[in-house]
This record gives sequence, structure tokens and C-alpha cells, in this order.
Amino acid sequence: MCALFAALIAISAQVTIPLPAMPITLQTFGVALCAAVGGALTGTVSTGVYVLLGAVGLPIYSGMKGGFAALLGPTGGFLFGFIIMAFLCGLQMKNLPLRIAVSLGGLAACYICGAVQYALVTQTDIIQSFLLVVVPFMVKDILSVCAAQYMAIPIRKALANTLHY
Repeated sequence: MCALFAALIAISAQVTIPLPAMPITLQTFGVALCAAVGGALTGTVSTGVYVLLGAVGLPIYSGMKGGFAALLGPTGGFLFGFIIMAFLCGLQMKNLPLRIAVSLGGLAACYICGAVQYALVTQTDIIQSFLLVVVPFMVKDILSVCAAQYMAIPIRKALANTLHY
């Protein structure tokens, strides 16, 4: 399951619309969906596997990038943030609004990691960093996280019926 989820995240990273500071991708949705379906442990491990595979050089990050240079570059903080986000998106609470709220907290943690690394690597003011690499993506990412939580419900039921998951 972790290998399948890591592959899904890698594929979602390739759905890209290039922008000057960083591209728009479906990674946020991929991470949130994998975690919401697999749970906190499976989602976190899957995302960690994705990050490690890219770090050792597989071209699976957005734009077919890979290696430590990509991980330690301006947008690498988001990759680290995805691991935290996956854990929080994967917490299986009965109350869907609470689960969405916690998932949005995971998205916020991802934003913080990404914006801080971007600011450090590019020597940009932290406020300017947030304006460049967070604000333009907020609506898409919030909708992605909410959609992933909703979509996970029937997927988890289908998996439970077929795989005794």
C-alpha cells in the first residue's frame, strides 16, 4: 500500500502548471488523499518514501526533478512539510469537520516549512516568501485537502470490502 501511495504522489507531482516562483501541482491533493485513505502511519510512511526516493535521485519531484539539490533547494521545504501534513491528514477521526480542520492544520505546517526554507535559500524576507509561495496556492490547496477527505470515505469503504483493510 505504501508503494502504491508513494507512486500516486509521484504521479500527482507531474501534473504541473509552471509559475515563476514554483509550479502548481496536484501533490497536495495526492498527499492528502493517500493519508486520508491509508491513515496516519501509512500516509506518513508513503510520503516519506516518496521524499527519500526523490532525494536519492529518482526524478519524481515536480518537473521531473530529483536529488538532494531539489530537496535542499528553494521549494524543498514543502517536501519536508508534506510528511507532517500526511500525518495530520491521516488521523482517522469520526467527525469529518474535525478531520478536515486537522488536515488544514497539516497544510499550514507544510506552508510554514516551505515558506521558511524558501526564505532561507533565496534570502527573501519571510513575509515576501509567504506572498510568493503560499498565498497564490491557498485556495487550490484548501479545496484539495477538503476534496481528499471527502473522496477518502468511499475509497476506504471499498478497500475494507475488498481487501479487509
